[in-house]
Amino acid sequence: MRKAIFPGSFDPITLGHEDIIKRGISLFDEIVIAIGVNAEKKYMFSLEERKRFIEETFKDEPKVSVITYEGLTIDLAKKLKANFILRGLRNPADFEFEKAIAHTNRKLSKIETVFLLTAASTSYISSSIVRDVLRNNGEYEMLVPKAVRVK
Repeated sequence: MRKAIFPGSFDPITLGHEDIIKRGISLFDEIVIAIGVNAEKKYMFSLEERKRFIEETFKDEPKVSVITYEGLTIDLAKKLKANFILRGLRNPADFEFEKAIAHTNRKLSKIETVFLLTAASTSYISSSIVRDVLRNNGEYEMLVPKAVRVK
């Protein structure tokens, strides 16, 4: 069974994340979206909200599940018996950052990281851009899945 973990903070999930996950469904038997918890980081959305946004977005996709975790992604992969880490790349800077993490993960655990390029139509979207638009009362709806709605 080809099982992948798609780790991230998803604060919030964007259309770019959704695109990578949907395309990953054809490559893997199961994708576990793993929301990492980092005590050092200040989030805009609570862990429960982020999890709910993702669960609602993929409620009709049986190959996708959502969990939260702390610690190293490779430790989670071992625990879940996942063979792959799935990551999306928007630009060359993402590649350089993700490449270093992938090399480290493979050195520590032999796990493979699979990179998918984001679609051209979503490559400019990041969670930090969405948060900035939200903070300034901008129109964010075209950047995130329908499940992400702020009152």
